[in-house]
Amino acid sequence: MKALVAIKRALDYNIVPRILHDGTDVDIAGAKMSINPLDEIALEEALRLKEKNRIQEIIVASIGTSSAQDVLRHGLAMGADRAILIQTDKQPDQLGVAKLLNALVSREKPDIVLLGKQSIDEEACQTGQMLAALMNAPQGTFASKISLDGNEISVTRETEGGTETLALTLPAVLTADLRLNEPRFVKLPNLMMAKRKLVETLSASDLGINLSVHVKRLKVSQPSIRPAGIKVGSIEELVSKLNASGVLHP
Repeated sequence: MKALVAIKRALDYNIVPRILHDGTDVDIAGAKMSINPLDEIALEEALRLKEKNRIQEIIVASIGTSSAQDVLRHGLAMGADRAILIQTDKQPDQLGVAKLLNALVSREKPDIVLLGKQSIDEEACQTGQMLAALMNAPQGTFASKISLDGNEISVTRETEGGTETLALTLPAVLTADLRLNEPRFVKLPNLMMAKRKLVETLSASDLGINLSVHVKRLKVSQPSIRPAGIKVGSIEELVSKLNASGVLHP
């Protein structure tokens, strides 16, 4: 059984983002980049399934420029068997990513595709769902627990009302929630050995995909500053202020 884990190179979660002066994007020049944390959780889950002999091969794949090789080598250091970089000059939108991953799925024929539920830079939370639709495969999104038994996988997923458990037949697409696991610490010798491992490089044209842009970023800005709260002396005063602000009766 084979697993494909999609991982993204993103601004390290410990770094405070800075916006470019023209407001077109986040400034990543000289900033520390790392694997998207939720994708790392997805990879950790694949590794745990392999340790239980449920999976025999794990492939990590990333989309981006040649600089994305660092997160692929991080995946190899964690324990992935192979790494594939789909090299592009610019990061495609979510549909473009899903199309590229779908083409890679057709090439590699994995039984399970895992990725984070969202990336911490764009937080679109769409790629996994789009990929499942393109694959015409069942999906288990926001997974907080995964159990694989033969050709069926049980997924406990986070919902607004609590949790629900789904039984999916393979092949399937799974997106990892923060509560799924805690990724292992990668030892320095493993990182050094991963630097010598092969990273296969493909292009969008190799996969027969035309990356048409469907979403255009108009502006990037800091969130507005939340006004300070106030204390009220009674319920009546609270209701009066809510009425005045239009919260109760807009």
